[in-house]
Amino acid sequence: MRKLIVFNSISLDGYFTDAKNQIGWAHQQNQDDSEYQEFVADNAKGEAELLFGRVTYEMMVSFWPTPAAMQAAPDVAEGMNKMPKVVFSKSLDKVDWQNTKLVKGDPAAEVKKMKAEDGPDMVLMGSGTIVSLLTQHKLIDEYQLVVIPAVLGAGRTMFDGVKDAPSLNLTNSRTFKNGNVFLCYATT
Repeated sequence: MRKLIVFNSISLDGYFTDAKNQIGWAHQQNQDDSEYQEFVADNAKGEAELLFGRVTYEMMVSFWPTPAAMQAAPDVAEGMNKMPKVVFSKSLDKVDWQNTKLVKGDPAAEVKKMKAEDGPDMVLMGSGTIVSLLTQHKLIDEYQLVVIPAVLGAGRTMFDGVKDAPSLNLTNSRTFKNGNVFLCYATT
């Protein structure tokens, strides 16, 4: 059975977007740490199927397939562009990013089917509404979080509306020079 992994950056106070629904704050401190940049590039080299909601997809497709992305982060851009991707959206009619499939059905039902199929593990990035939904349906196997040393004061958490919180077990952690901390929790 395929695993579903959430990978997101969060602020010290637990938000994955700021009060304006932006994530730029998460990338301001990462530039001066070569160890962290290598960690990000290594993640992009892995084999996985990426999952997004519409908002995250639109943000990702506006950057990763561009020459600016290839110049700024060539390893990450190459990985993001070559990996298979699934976008959950009821409002989009088509997707333009290579190796991307549009799914208009219920994300929980679709992910349940996808987990039973053969293939690589799946990584859900951003997409807080879908993270919350899939958490409620107990479909997420692992939460990989990068805690950024920033306090936002307001924003969105990935767990808005979650009533039945999963039981979690810390399986890995790593601290970087820029103050970021990687935490990996498996559901039990």
